[in-house]
Amino acid sequence: MSEPRALCGSSDQPSATGGVRTFRSPVSPARRRAFTETLAAWALAGPAVFFLFVLFFMPVIGVFVIALTDWQFGARSLSFVGLANFREVFADVGFRASVVNTVVYVLIVVPGTVVFGLLIALLIESGKSCRSFYRAIHFLPFMATLTAMAIAWEALLHPTIGLVNQTLAAIGLPTANWLRDENTALPVLAVIGIWQNLGYAMVLFLAGLKSIPQDLYDAADVDGADLWLDRLRTVTLPMLGPVSMFVVIVVALRAFECFDTVKVLTQGGPGHATDVLLYTLYRESFEYLRTGYGAAVAVVFLVIVVTLTLVQTRVMDRKVHYQ
Repeated sequence: MSEPRALCGSSDQPSATGGVRTFRSPVSPARRRAFTETLAAWALAGPAVFFLFVLFFMPVIGVFVIALTDWQFGARSLSFVGLANFREVFADVGFRASVVNTVVYVLIVVPGTVVFGLLIALLIESGKSCRSFYRAIHFLPFMATLTAMAIAWEALLHPTIGLVNQTLAAIGLPTANWLRDENTALPVLAVIGIWQNLGYAMVLFLAGLKSIPQDLYDAADVDGADLWLDRLRTVTLPMLGPVSMFVVIVVALRAFECFDTVKVLTQGGPGHATDVLLYTLYRESFEYLRTGYGAAVAVVFLVIVVTLTLVQTRVMDRKVHYQ
């Protein structure tokens, strides 16, 4: 009588030599472990990826689709017009003026915020007392609601009863209607932007200053760099490179998003002197109800900001010293 066959899936089978042959799974333990880790990673990151797609990528796709239509806010029908909105955007003199105004605003706000933020951080770090008080005072504008602060600035800059003009008149300097003069309106908004972002830059620079090893300053003293300017040039600024790059990028993004002060103080005037990109987008989409045109402005704005941010990051990254 022949011997019964081993059951399918049995782990032990007789080999030709009379020994026992062990059955091995086709999937190795390393692969099973890697698959389990990948599954766990997606389980943890899945909700964040989902909400990122829903809250960021889907609106961007929606805005791009609307930019290809003639849809007006509240309308029940629309038709595709292709790139007509983009051609109108680039041919619009007002849009080109808003681009120039935005660039000028950014070029004033970013250097001013970085320079004065670093200066205040150096002064606070070199002080011996009341550091927490000074940090809180300078950080308060960043935490405050910019719309409320804009109203306060409007009162300060009032042409007749404003504190700024009264102070200038008291010391014999000429006064001006700061927010209604085409030559001063945009620089004044830029000064408010510097004031609002100053505390944020200061806090980041303070954190960077505390991370610089004291040994580097001691070595600089040994090498003869004992003056504060030499220490700043040879030690402080190079070691603050990563922090400076982060501050420049973040402040530039916030400057490109300037809207609140324009809406509250100038409404784009006088004569489109303060008409920035985001206010143009708002006016075309929600005041004139030209939503398709406004979406095209939003797409162009997004492309400009992303391109400049990538170029800025690439250029600054080459000059930054990482520890």
